[in-house]
Amino acid sequence: MSTHAKRERLLLADLLEAAGPDAPTLCEGWRTRDLAAHVVVRERRPDAAAGSLVPALRGRLDRVQAEFAEKPYEELIGLIRTGPPRLSPFTIKQVDEGANVVEFYVHAEDVRRAQPDWSPRELDPVFADALWSRLEKTARLAGRRAPVGLVLRRPDGRTVVAHRGTPVVTVSGEPGELLMFLFGRQDAAKVVLDGEQQAVDRLHETKQLGI
Repeated sequence: MSTHAKRERLLLADLLEAAGPDAPTLCEGWRTRDLAAHVVVRERRPDAAAGSLVPALRGRLDRVQAEFAEKPYEELIGLIRTGPPRLSPFTIKQVDEGANVVEFYVHAEDVRRAQPDWSPRELDPVFADALWSRLEKTARLAGRRAPVGLVLRRPDGRTVVAHRGTPVVTVSGEPGELLMFLFGRQDAAKVVLDGEQQAVDRLHETKQLGI
């Protein structure tokens, strides 16, 4: 049975392939080739990928990712579809689901929503619940730099506090849209913001949301 992470991986590969190597993405400064290189390096070069968490290693990550971006685009797409190497912890189902469901979903939307003719993607309820579960676990980390109090609300009324503070802004939407907002894609997320207008503006414009 296919896992959510595996399905999102294949969808991301398909979207990258269809868009071609030089299409825009929602990741500032990245074309599709750069995004594909990022995904491959994250899975296959942990020595370099650590630079996303350790500032002192950022230069190494940038160099390695640039090297991978120079590879044939078809090769990068193939590596994404193939998945991590045999001894990678990402080959363990629980690790793959925990680390990659959100990663692949957000990056797939980074490709989709950067295109002028994109339309909302309807998620099945099981997958939406899986995204909400991950959102509950990562909201405090992803929202830690929010300039105001931040509450995320599903249409069914369930909420999670992403950042404590005042004034409070409540962001309402489907789980996938809330993830896009929380991970810094505010302009592309289909959500409704409620709160004092000044606080809403500050939250919508901040560039510091996300892990």
